[in-house]
Amino acid sequence: SVEPAELSFRSPRIADGKRLWQIARDSQVLDVNSGYAYVLWCRDFAESSVVATDEHDRAVGFVTGYLRPESPQTLFVWQVAVDADQRGRGVAGRMLDTLLDRLAPLGVTRLETTVSPDNSASIAMFTALARRRGTHITRSDLFAPDDFPDSHLAEDLYTIGE
Repeated sequence: SVEPAELSFRSPRIADGKRLWQIARDSQVLDVNSGYAYVLWCRDFAESSVVATDEHDRAVGFVTGYLRPESPQTLFVWQVAVDADQRGRGVAGRMLDTLLDRLAPLGVTRLETTVSPDNSASIAMFTALARRRGTHITRSDLFAPDDFPDSHLAEDLYTIGE
């Protein structure tokens, strides 16, 4: 079998927005936001987001995040997605490590994300991230199903770091 090509990691560009939307749609687990949201994210939050790209510079995974205005040392991770043919290779963890390493000089010491209670894969991924980085992870209640305008599971807040 042919070894998969090595991936590169970089900030997203506006031209990546369409591809990020496709990856989110094809994931079959993420809430898919409007195409406009992904294009805007690639423009306004590129510094706090990352894409994994193949040898053709085509995005095959992404992490979208932002620095919380009330807590600029906190990276809030909005979505993490990896193309089906890239899963099981640690791509999501590598994207998160790349992003945290890039943001550390800006004073970012904490990551927050929300995960629905039934998403054991995401919980395991963020728990492994905390372990790799030698820090703790805590869970607390954040959004209840009634907080959403549509049918949606609760979203628990996970905090990694200081």
